[in-house]
Amino acid sequence: MWSNFHTHSDYCDGKGPVEQYAQKAAANGMMALGFSSHAPLPFHRPWTMQEDHIDGYVRAIAALKKSFPTLEIYTGLETDYIPGITSPAIFRDKLDYTIGSIHFVEQLPDGTPWEIDGNHALFLDGYTKIFKSDIKAVMHRYYALTREMISTAGPAIVGHLDKIKIQNIGGQFFDEQAPWYRHEIVSTLDTIRAHGTIVEVNTRGIYQKKSSTTYPSPWILELVHQREIPVTLSSDAHHPDDLTNQFPATARLLAAIGFKTLMVLHEGRWQPVPFNERDLAQP
Repeated sequence: MWSNFHTHSDYCDGKGPVEQYAQKAAANGMMALGFSSHAPLPFHRPWTMQEDHIDGYVRAIAALKKSFPTLEIYTGLETDYIPGITSPAIFRDKLDYTIGSIHFVEQLPDGTPWEIDGNHALFLDGYTKIFKSDIKAVMHRYYALTREMISTAGPAIVGHLDKIKIQNIGGQFFDEQAPWYRHEIVSTLDTIRAHGTIVEVNTRGIYQKKSSTTYPSPWILELVHQREIPVTLSSDAHHPDDLTNQFPATARLLAAIGFKTLMVLHEGRWQPVPFNERDLAQP
């Protein structure tokens, strides 16, 4: 019995309708399922929901709540934070929760928002043209935006905190243990703690083979635990079959670090729920 609050259906770049995700979750005996399609952006990206689909998305999920009475179903969005352009705060009133994520950092010279978790060639384009090949400047801006989002937009969950590390192939740009990088992480975690935000432990990089570790990395999770910051376990599923992908192994990792509970949206509020490598305990 697991929960997952980071899922993407065919309302954005996921595979399959929301009904298939609910059916899979119910068949697997999951406690709770949250839908979190990529929120619309005011510029085109093939992986986001269209603006005129939001109301239908909310209605479709509301209908699922009646069709699957044994499964707690919640309506969310994974929302980007781009200063002056979009924010989790814009969508918050329509939803049960929001996931705040940073996918864009500044703009390329032609005005195109620079997508930091796309293909590596695109990353290198922004790295050289915007930041003059200064990786410290890139990472500082990435985490500064994360802190700004948490402080001003109030997402319930901060999504894939260090996903930008997928561009650091083979450590070619920086060492995660470098003091300057650790400082960025510590500063960001202190902001998260101050605002009561939940950190998601995201397994998608592992099963996609884009990362050998979770987002965030295990050493960051140790700092999260030391600060008593709550975490939730998610797979960032883009297919119903991935709803609990890598959960047992990740649960063992979290237990070894010292975590005793995962945050679950249960009966309409976030609650800490004990877990083991097989499942969550019934609240």
